[in-house]
Amino acid sequence: MEETIQELASYDQQWLILLDILIAMVLGGLIGIERELKGKPAGFRTNMIIAGAATLFIEVGRIGVLYFGMALDAELIRADPVRILHAVIVGVGFIGAGTIIKSERGEEVHYLTTAATIWMSAAIGIAVALHLYVLALSVTVVLLIINSLFHRFENWVLRKNGKETDN
Repeated sequence: MEETIQELASYDQQWLILLDILIAMVLGGLIGIERELKGKPAGFRTNMIIAGAATLFIEVGRIGVLYFGMALDAELIRADPVRILHAVIVGVGFIGAGTIIKSERGEEVHYLTTAATIWMSAAIGIAVALHLYVLALSVTVVLLIINSLFHRFENWVLRKNGKETDN
């Protein structure tokens, strides 16, 4: 079985996976810097770790699916790569939920944008793991635009209505 796993994840392939993880972490770091500059929870390191971890989970999951598919009778175990995506998305959802704060009166909810940003960092990591580099970079840029520029418009609209935003 060890020979099989080495064939699926040779040292060269592992270095390429590490490169993917580093790419995801750089993109997550860019997102995190924007959050840090605004003094929001889940900043630079958190977004780097989430994007890198999402990439690692997908890459290791991909190898695991191939490994167990080859090693075990396909009739006994069905390896489903979509379940790996699901697990990453749900896991990151719990992390994002931890950043959300409800006001004492329960009328206002804060840091939803931060939670959504964490979720998107994981999605960017998944895109990198699937070698969708243009998509990952483009989504990173769009997210930075949303978090850094669109909040001004949102703040203007909310101030007109006498409300505040968590951005």
